[in-house]
Amino acid sequence: MTTISTEQDVATLINVFTVRPEDQQRLVDVLSQAASTMKRLPGYISSNIHKGLDGTRVVNYVQWRSPEDFEAMLENPAAAPHMQEAADIAEKYEPLFYEVSFVDEVADRSG
Repeated sequence: MTTISTEQDVATLINVFTVRPEDQQRLVDVLSQAASTMKRLPGYISSNIHKGLDGTRVVNYVQWRSPEDFEAMLENPAAAPHMQEAADIAEKYEPLFYEVSFVDEVADRSG
């Protein structure tokens, strides 16, 4: 389960993909399928995929136990086809690790 917290010790990878609008859903589908493979790999925590409303971006917000677990996934033969297909669909992609620096939320949305 995704938890966003400044006190959580996880590696957060945010990958911003640039795509042609006609390829946006295809990339979302590939990344969603990849998550079923990733969840079986050591260190995987969660994945959240966001589609840009203009059709040109897909953002994958992924949590791993450590950057080393992510690097090991890149070498895993089960993960490689998914990563290659995503790279082939995207015109550009920018994976970077981030640290959660601030979280703010409304506790009760009823009012």
